[in-house]
Amino acid sequence: MTKIGSMSRMVVIGLALLLAACAPTRGGNISYDSTTFGAPDAPKVIAVDDTYKLAPLDTVSVMVFQVADLSRDYDIDQSGRITMPLLGRVDAVGLSTTELGSMIGRRLDEKYLRNPSVTVSLKASASRVVTVDGSVRQPGIYPATGSLSLVQAIALARGTDDLANPRRVAIFRTIGGKRMAAAFDLTSIRRGEMKDPDVYPGDTVVVDGSGVKKTQRDLLQALPLTSIFLAL
Repeated sequence: MTKIGSMSRMVVIGLALLLAACAPTRGGNISYDSTTFGAPDAPKVIAVDDTYKLAPLDTVSVMVFQVADLSRDYDIDQSGRITMPLLGRVDAVGLSTTELGSMIGRRLDEKYLRNPSVTVSLKASASRVVTVDGSVRQPGIYPATGSLSLVQAIALARGTDDLANPRRVAIFRTIGGKRMAAAFDLTSIRRGEMKDPDVYPGDTVVVDGSGVKKTQRDLLQALPLTSIFLAL
């Protein structure tokens, strides 16, 4: 074996040992004991008046007097619009419920109804969302209108990415007026060894990034290509 080949083999062996030492594990300052990590505080009830501006994922109830086909609940989509019969897409984000009602009334009056009576109220706010961040493929804010588990929340973000450490996943929420967190082992949950915890509206899920693949990527990029090929 040549001197170069021997050195290359030693580099690869050293790399393998380093990666084994850096394998994804549990850890960190957040406890994995979730026995006291219960449901979050109930959302505060606030008066909705002209100071509240509608946001994406809000749901509004539109009542058009004596027009049942138009009177229903409408979801504001990510582009900030609702879609109504006759009118099509209507811009809603940034408006108060009163302003949206006036806009709908004007547009109906232009072509379809004379002096329509339109009332808009907020049925559900965008606070019914979860935030998924960290080492996931598509971090973002997602609707949480029904029951949701940790695995399902991460699936909304298209799963963990290549640098994720699935053994370190934290959920943050407000309990008793305090911001609290608990850590979970996603690998054990997927194996059925741990319960898949509930995720509630307002929660933030953060997937930790593993140093394993980052270390591997950085070291391979630092090695001369000839050394890699000679070692194989």
